[in-house]
Amino acid sequence: MQIQEILFSQGFGTRRVCAGLVQQGWVSVVQTESGATIQCHDALEHFEPEGLVFEVQGQRWAYQKNAYILLHKPAGVECSQKPSVYPSVYSLLPSPLRHRPQKSAVQGVQAVGRLDQDTTGMLLLSDDGQFIHRLSSPKKHIPKVYQATVKHPLTDVQITRLCEGVVLDDDPHPVKATRASAIDEHVLELVLTEGKYHQVKRMVAAVGNRVERLHRSQMGSLCLPSHLLPGQWCWLSKDDLAALYLQPPVCV
Repeated sequence: MQIQEILFSQGFGTRRVCAGLVQQGWVSVVQTESGATIQCHDALEHFEPEGLVFEVQGQRWAYQKNAYILLHKPAGVECSQKPSVYPSVYSLLPSPLRHRPQKSAVQGVQAVGRLDQDTTGMLLLSDDGQFIHRLSSPKKHIPKVYQATVKHPLTDVQITRLCEGVVLDDDPHPVKATRASAIDEHVLELVLTEGKYHQVKRMVAAVGNRVERLHRSQMGSLCLPSHLLPGQWCWLSKDDLAALYLQPPVCV
């Protein structure tokens, strides 16, 4: 594949812009064995993209056919390309991830579902439409683990009701947690396989309590890495992707 096509596929701009980056001496390819960088001068030079590592303006990147990203979402950002009040979560990502070419009108990686602006924790993003649909579909029953700090002390009755099912305003069918437990008297852990609007907050309100803070720590058996600070992101490995479809043990 031509180096300008590789850069284009990774979100570094139009083909013309990518060709210009090469011609201006801003692009180097990293040698697999030695780790040395070799500057590219010809935008039409061919490279095998799989496993290719390159540098653009001093920033090192590895070729990824599709982007699978885990972001530790902080509070105070919206999961929207066009936020209404707070900054967009996409502003936390580097430009190439936001501009990877897509067949649709919207470019770059897209969030797999949404978290409220005040909710923190695990947010996945990708440019793979099938992956996004598969994880977002309620039919797939992907477990999601939340920790909710609540206003009033938790009771056994509240925990039981959350597991047995509560009725939300817009849905006559009861919604229940796969698992609910009290970590302490003001911290509730919930495992859900659905993703209704404000679901955790509404379920907790339905049993007579109120969510003060909400954090998503896990999807499937994939846990939010402890070293990943709020606002930071990382690539997902093949093992990480496989873990999303496994039933969750409790992560510590």
